[in-house]
Amino acid sequence: MPLPTLLVIDVQQAFDDSAWGERNNPDAETHVGELLAVWRELGAPVVHVRHESASPAGLFRRGTAAFEFKPEARPLPGEMVLDKRVNSAFIGTGLQKHLRNAEADHVVIVGLTTDHCCSTTARMASNLGFETWFVADATATHARAGFDAETMHRTALASLDGEFARVMTTAEAITGLRGLASSS
Repeated sequence: MPLPTLLVIDVQQAFDDSAWGERNNPDAETHVGELLAVWRELGAPVVHVRHESASPAGLFRRGTAAFEFKPEARPLPGEMVLDKRVNSAFIGTGLQKHLRNAEADHVVIVGLTTDHCCSTTARMASNLGFETWFVADATATHARAGFDAETMHRTALASLDGEFARVMTTAEAITGLRGLASSS
């Protein structure tokens, strides 16, 4: 049985732009780095997903520093990198085909932002039949529509948990991966 695939979604420099406003969970990228280290140590699969702006005025323009991965989430040679132009990492990227070819049945979602690209990808992963873990402390979001960032984050997690994903912490994901690795 293949080990769970870690999907690192949109951990890009563009999210450091002050235009986003208030953000929760300043430790999210540190947790992403911890998860990447353990996935790599155990030889578990990793896929990096990067957003590319469709608009020439977008923050995520290819060729700009904002498009690049943050240091905690930089891919290593040989790790798959997929570029997307919409919220879901499954649309227009070949992710589903890659996972099916690898006989993956289990994905772990981390990255930015909780309520947009991470949530959309988790929902689609579940609907496509993948067991989905969503790592709460390795995701973060921003204030939106009069709601503070922490409320947006918690609401997104509550909407996912038990319906589309199993929401967990970094420590729980690492324990889960180590358990699966030792039983394979």
